[in-house]
Amino acid sequence: MDTMRDRFIAITSQLLAEEPRLAVVLADISADGFAPARRAHPDRVINVGIREQLLIGAGAGMALTGMRPIVHTFASFLVERPFEQVKLDFGHQGVGGILVSAGGSYDWPAGGFTHMAPGDVALLDTLDGWTVHVPGHPDEAEALLREAVDGDDRVYVRLSLQANREARPVGRPTGSTGSAGFSVVREGRGGTVVAVGPMLDNVLAATEGLDVSVLYATTVRPFDAAGLRRAASAGPGADVVIVEPYLAGTSTAAANEALSELPHRVLGLGVGRAELRRYGQMEEHLAAHGLDAPGLRERITGFLRG
Repeated sequence: MDTMRDRFIAITSQLLAEEPRLAVVLADISADGFAPARRAHPDRVINVGIREQLLIGAGAGMALTGMRPIVHTFASFLVERPFEQVKLDFGHQGVGGILVSAGGSYDWPAGGFTHMAPGDVALLDTLDGWTVHVPGHPDEAEALLREAVDGDDRVYVRLSLQANREARPVGRPTGSTGSAGFSVVREGRGGTVVAVGPMLDNVLAATEGLDVSVLYATTVRPFDAAGLRRAASAGPGADVVIVEPYLAGTSTAAANEALSELPHRVLGLGVGRAELRRYGQMEEHLAAHGLDAPGLRERITGFLRG
């Protein structure tokens, strides 16, 4: 299976030939992958070098002219380092664009903490009007990217090396508008577990044999409040666990608001705040943060028994 980043490069290169208003702005990351597209479309594939603030500013400037920019680099350099430009150049100016990150929370641990971004979605949560997609498979990343290219709004697509074994549909439910809601993967009455993007396989393994509902989310902003209420109200108690591949607790406020009219409890699982300085491998980070199947099982069962 190709990676989400590989699929992003291939599909975006194809879309550049089909969509004349589409442009790609890079900051060295993935420049080699986009080299053929840059030769074919030199005016619409721009590499600004290691200048992340310029990366965002150039993308927003293109949007002001009516173009649809895709702005791409590692998550830490795309959201955290140029956050003021994301806030002002896109948000304050009221223009749309697509930010596509790579690296996830700790895809390349050898790069150190400078190349890790567990707080990216929480940081974007401080801004208004961003749609946030967290695909769990390259096929899902492709579908969400194509949807984003067709729009004019502000979209963040968070790519990772971690992926589920199988892709799941990300289309909108029949009769709905806006981004897709949470899909029901497993039904139960003893609680609700929301698995975000690449967390699904570990969540399914962790909840095997448990009487819980499992919801799958590839779009976390806007938050599917109605879908969570339906699932949580189906059982005798509204106990909810949200498992996210970034900062633990990022979506607990949204879940609490969604369940404000129900007696409920919410547990947010994800990447801890402590910096792990022995960088190791991605799988070791998952285990250290309790996001592997055994760690999730222990914390989910402990919470639901409480």
